[in-house]
Amino acid sequence: MPAHRQYFPTGYTDHGAARNGQWAILPQHKQRIMTVEPTSGDASKPIHPQTRIGHVHLKVADLERAIAFYHGVLGFDLTQRYGSQAAFLSAGGYHHHIGLNTWESFGGGPPPPGTTGLYHLAIVYPTRATLADALRRLIAADIPLEGASDHGVSEALYLHDPDGNGLELYWDRPREAWPRAADGSIAMYTRRLDLADLLREPPVELPPQAE
Repeated sequence: MPAHRQYFPTGYTDHGAARNGQWAILPQHKQRIMTVEPTSGDASKPIHPQTRIGHVHLKVADLERAIAFYHGVLGFDLTQRYGSQAAFLSAGGYHHHIGLNTWESFGGGPPPPGTTGLYHLAIVYPTRATLADALRRLIAADIPLEGASDHGVSEALYLHDPDGNGLELYWDRPREAWPRAADGSIAMYTRRLDLADLLREPPVELPPQAE
């Protein structure tokens, strides 16, 4: 792709809908806004420390089935729907942490092994007790885990959603408790997570949502 061109789906809207998998060049006046010459030292500057991953948008085969999992099982709020083809979900009143759509994937299957794409989506919970709540939800819905690990910096559950997308549900230990090497670098590891001990966490009482 030439460096001076920006490509967006035909029929591009604020939520990024594509039509028939076709692509078009963004109008020239928008290209000028979005194309800038790099300045000296840009590449060596660290990213702003408050930068974060805002949301993930997943291609799914069956929108209602995906909503039933992310909303009905995990408990994300359904914040907006785009007819029968797309939906946004979030936690805590945010506009969306998860987008779901069938624009290019209705009735489809997961990508075969040996192809590139999403390895897994990781959802971070604020406390160990809220991770335990997630585990109880999975047990109640009879959704099996594929792994459960203590990484030193975090404790994590691994599974797949109904479309075969990998999921990691985890909580972070406080930074001062992260394992460190002699030089101060992070020294993560992978050990078996004791699920029975995790389930001994007390039930979670959710704070009231803002109006």
